[in-house]
Amino acid sequence: MHHTRARRALLAALVALFLVPLTACDSDGSPAGSRSSTAGSPSAASSGAGSPGATGTTRPGAAGTSYAREFTKLEERFDARLGVYAVDTGTGRAVAYNDTRRFAYASTFKALAAGAVLRKYSLSGMDRVVTYSQSDLVDYSPVTEKHVKTGMSLSALCDAAVRFSDNTAANLLLDQLGGPQGLDAVLAGLGDDVTQMERREPELNQWVPGATRDTSTPRALAEDLKAFVLGDVLGARERDQLTQWLRGNTTGANLIRAGMPKGWVVGDKTGAGSTYGTRNDIAVVWAPGAAPIVMAIMSHRTEEDGKYDDELIAEAAAVVAGTLS
Repeated sequence: MHHTRARRALLAALVALFLVPLTACDSDGSPAGSRSSTAGSPSAASSGAGSPGATGTTRPGAAGTSYAREFTKLEERFDARLGVYAVDTGTGRAVAYNDTRRFAYASTFKALAAGAVLRKYSLSGMDRVVTYSQSDLVDYSPVTEKHVKTGMSLSALCDAAVRFSDNTAANLLLDQLGGPQGLDAVLAGLGDDVTQMERREPELNQWVPGATRDTSTPRALAEDLKAFVLGDVLGARERDQLTQWLRGNTTGANLIRAGMPKGWVVGDKTGAGSTYGTRNDIAVVWAPGAAPIVMAIMSHRTEEDGKYDDELIAEAAAVVAGTLS
């Protein structure tokens, strides 16, 4: 289904809001208990990032008020909780809304696992073959199920996990890192003391409100992705390879990519949970002639059997693009 007309209207409304003087208030205006931090300013609640209910704060400024209102409207329309963190790496301007609230991360971790494997083995070691058996296969393994007899190289496993969200490939990558706790330790070494990794696929997708295991925040995931793709955690060749996998993702056409203006290049990793309509996307976005934007958009519904709607992520991404472009 195409929603181009709706997204254009959304962007037009956002621009109109920017042109009207507004006075922001430090109040909770959404049913989700949402607050935002003004573009260009860090969240004052960062010290509470480890708390499940922590949110960003609002400071005076029309821009922050405008995008917060748009996100609040999306939450109301989709009956969902929304968390957003995006930063323009050239200017430092940021969009933050529930950016320190915990959400189940689902399959977004696969991009970080691939980055950690690249860091451990370097590109020259990615030809190493990993063997596995039929009993190792778990639900949704469209690539690994075809190579049980031969095994797969680390490079092929990363490709399967990032581009196709193959669950067995992700588990085999975790094995190379010492399990979920091993990847958790890698992220902690990067300064991420928020993300809590405990289970493997597919169990990690079972989440209930208030649970902290297998959760993170939009801010933490965006900072992790930025470290791997744009920082000095990886060498240049390894960064290029991870970027190539993210740009070649096959599962994100209707999420952040759908909310970006024509000509913007997106490298992303999606995630979908099996409870409470969890739906996420984390990405690095390259606008023509501009520094990259790193963003993480996370969401869930309020009912256990609630179904996600990709359009929520796409429209939230359009608000980010309209704010930072």
